Amino acid sequence: MRILFLGPPAAGKGTQAKMLQERTNVSLLVMGDILREAIQKQDEAGKELEKYVKQGVLVPDPLVIQIIMHRLELTEKSSPGFLLDGFPRTIQQAQALEKAMQEKNWRLDYVIYYKLEDALAIERIAGRRVCKKCNSIYHIKYNPPKQENICDSCNGELFQRSDDKEDVMKTRLSAYYEKTMPLLSYYKGKGILIEINANNTIEKVSEETLKYLKIF
Repeated sequence: MRILFLGPPAAGKGTQAKMLQERTNVSLLVMGDILREAIQKQDEAGKELEKYVKQGVLVPDPLVIQIIMHRLELTEKSSPGFLLDGFPRTIQQAQALEKAMQEKNWRLDYVIYYKLEDALAIERIAGRRVCKKCNSIYHIKYNPPKQENICDSCNGELFQRSDDKEDVMKTRLSAYYEKTMPLLSYYKGKGILIEINANNTIEKVSEETLKYLKIF
């Protein structure tokens, strides 16, 4: 089973990917984690990646593909299959990933797209609060702390991350629609796209995901 997860910010794709990993024991790979691990490793690719990150510029797609494919190869050796969250984000990246996978005789089984209304995406993100001490996450509406702005676990102060503010979220959504939305047509044309309504509860979305994948 080889699956990609797509969706706008706050669609819950990371949560659903984790739940599916726990259900199936298929390896879950998260783009951000893969890149951080590469930098920590400090091999040739990791050092090159770190240079781009420190400069605050986009990492070239060939380097990203090289790092991701290396990680996928390690995963496939131990147990065939993977769940990939956070990549690709553009048509060019999708095409490059597909070409690299074809060289390994791998193919994607599904691409799951979690569709979410903009208003709900903004509400989910803008209401998020994080503990300064232990990084526990709360939501002022869906998961409020017992005491306002105080963490239940460690009594740390809760704050709103700068990229969780409403104006920033709107910018992130605009960028998503411009760069990532074309992937839906790309994968739909290949007959592997599954679209799921992410406006529902976590449990309901998980139920729909398992139904489409025929996992019970």
